[in-house]
Amino acid sequence: MRPCLIIFFFYFSSIILSAQKPFFSLATDLGIQRSFKKDQRYWAVGHTVNAHFHVTQKQGIYAGFAYFSPGNYKNFLTASAKSPGTNPQQIAYQNDAIMRFKQLSIGWKQYLRGGSELKDWGLYGTAGFGLMLGRIENSHSPNIDTSQYNIPVHSGKANFKRLTLDLAVGYEVQMGADISLYTEGRAFIPTTDYPSNFLFVNDNAPFMASFVAGMRFLF
Repeated sequence: MRPCLIIFFFYFSSIILSAQKPFFSLATDLGIQRSFKKDQRYWAVGHTVNAHFHVTQKQGIYAGFAYFSPGNYKNFLTASAKSPGTNPQQIAYQNDAIMRFKQLSIGWKQYLRGGSELKDWGLYGTAGFGLMLGRIENSHSPNIDTSQYNIPVHSGKANFKRLTLDLAVGYEVQMGADISLYTEGRAFIPTTDYPSNFLFVNDNAPFMASFVAGMRFLF
């Protein structure tokens, strides 16, 4: 295993050292996020840092990390009695939820116009996979006695994970020799549905999209 790693290291290093063009970019942006799933809709803001490894002027690999502010939403639910003798048989209640998450992504970047070294403006798309690291906090009003009632979503705090398909389309303009400004539309599409008792909606959720603006620095 060690000889393979050494060979890979020298091969990778030779690509960098022999490259006629800059090989690496670092990008950072701020944006607005929207959760679109019904009964789980909210707005939030986020920050992303991406590293771009330019295989060619037109193509490359990216790896990134994003984190978002908490988003608030409400569900109006009904708790049902476990026993026929319990009175009342149903209790209507409100669930106040706070959700936030972090996102790890890796994928492929393809320029449709322009390239990693922009001359004027560029258009690109990205596609990859991500890991969504979420946290949810629920509070009920009124409080429900769970020893007597079944509830559709639990009260309290919990973490959850989702594997996602990450897609984006971006527009980029040159600001200086090694600096460009970009805007980008992104979508995090869940590919797994690990059930959580703290999420009222688990199927294909959460489904997130965001619009961001930021700067890319070419090294």
